[in-house]
Amino acid sequence: MKIEYVITDDGSSSLYLPELDEHYHSSHGALQEARHVFIANGLEGLKKNTIRVFEMGFGTGLNALLTLDYAIKNDKQIDYHSIEAYPVDQDIVAKLNYVELINADLSRQFGAMHQSEWNERIEIESRFLLKKIHQKIEDYSSEQNYFDIVYFDAFGFQAQIEVWDCDILEKMYNSLVQGGMLVTYSARGQFKRDLKSLGFEIESLPGPPGKREMTRAIKL
Repeated sequence: MKIEYVITDDGSSSLYLPELDEHYHSSHGALQEARHVFIANGLEGLKKNTIRVFEMGFGTGLNALLTLDYAIKNDKQIDYHSIEAYPVDQDIVAKLNYVELINADLSRQFGAMHQSEWNERIEIESRFLLKKIHQKIEDYSSEQNYFDIVYFDAFGFQAQIEVWDCDILEKMYNSLVQGGMLVTYSARGQFKRDLKSLGFEIESLPGPPGKREMTRAIKL
């Protein structure tokens, strides 16, 4: 599938799939969207020193890099698991400008994230363990009651309808510890109703630029 490199409105990189008419991130700003949804309204709300993260869609590695940067600056220990069925080619990764915009000292670590072996837990930095899972989420059996937070960063509903199915959301619910959270850029009504039916408490929060709302769901 053809992938095009693009620059979003905040100057940060993203990728575009013409065949699906789908961007990897918000065209209004990849970096500001990721910071708003997954860090400011997700990770920062966890009052723990050791945090277990599950990410739906490793993609460009932006969320992982932001999480590593947060861990270093806040002295947190992160165990980061991320699933990806269609890894991004290294020649495209080389064009991404996230390190320059986030933390210029993390160039080696960002490269290691993308070059590390799949399906193995790798120490990227003393505070950050990474396990990339090369698999479709439909075929994945998650750890039960393990993760503190899920970054649900799948492609949009129209592009990847199967990922938003209630069976997948139930996997996410079961993978979370009691009081764990799921955060996503989506505020779709049926999606929130499905989360609520599984036992999540739903919070509709202000969205990043270009989106009115985002969703945070807490496992009761």
